Amino acid sequence: MQRMKAVTVMVKPLTLLLCSVRCVVEDKNSKVAWLNRSGIIFAGHDKWSLDPRVELEKRHSLEYSLRIQKVDVYDEGSYTCSVQTQHEPKTSQVYLIVQVPPKISNISSDVTVNEGSNVTLVCMANGRPEPVITWRHLTPTDPPTITESKSNEATTGRQASLKCEASAVPAPDFEWYRDDTRINSANGLEIKSTEGQSSLTVTNVTEEHYGNYTCVAANKLGVTNASLVLFRPGSVRGINGSISLAVPLWLLAASLLCLLSKC
Repeated sequence: MQRMKAVTVMVKPLTLLLCSVRCVVEDKNSKVAWLNRSGIIFAGHDKWSLDPRVELEKRHSLEYSLRIQKVDVYDEGSYTCSVQTQHEPKTSQVYLIVQVPPKISNISSDVTVNEGSNVTLVCMANGRPEPVITWRHLTPTDPPTITESKSNEATTGRQASLKCEASAVPAPDFEWYRDDTRINSANGLEIKSTEGQSSLTVTNVTEEHYGNYTCVAANKLGVTNASLVLFRPGSVRGINGSISLAVPLWLLAASLLCLLSKC
């Protein structure tokens, strides 16, 4: 009896179990049979199994192949090829191991919870060997989008603020521009930026402060802008209190480069 061999297959492909007995079938009286744990599959060319997926392939006098189509987990087990000659019986065994690709069978739906509360997320999978399930926390990424921009009116000598809000992941950085010139916190101007919002405050409005301003929001995924106006009380303005301006492409590109390099 030859040493048992192991054959590993995935579910669904066609599988051949090869029985190569190192002896020559000397005459027509020699008998060849395939057996498994359930009984005889083939005796010679006579099929005993009722399974339509199983066929016998005889390639030459030394080899008898058992073909199993669309293998499933129930086919796993030991298979024996037995040859009865005039001299002595010879057997060869092979153990079929059936593997099944992993498939998620159950997973939690989207859930909304309050901060500080407990939550259980479920993930179940089937497969052979038994699959290993791992969890990863994925951080979404989004380019900036201006969600709100507020122009303002103010009389001279008063304080006024322009506000700009943007959503993005990672959180955006902000810059302010007057025409094509970048504004810094100096000379009566103060910029305050927190996560997702920024404000430009003029502590003492003068005639030279009236006009158009641009808020630029950027992260590593992109850059966007909004135009805001600081105007005199009673002056003509747009319905939403702001005037939309065409911002030069070079300004947006320079802003993004500057924000990413933290210049």
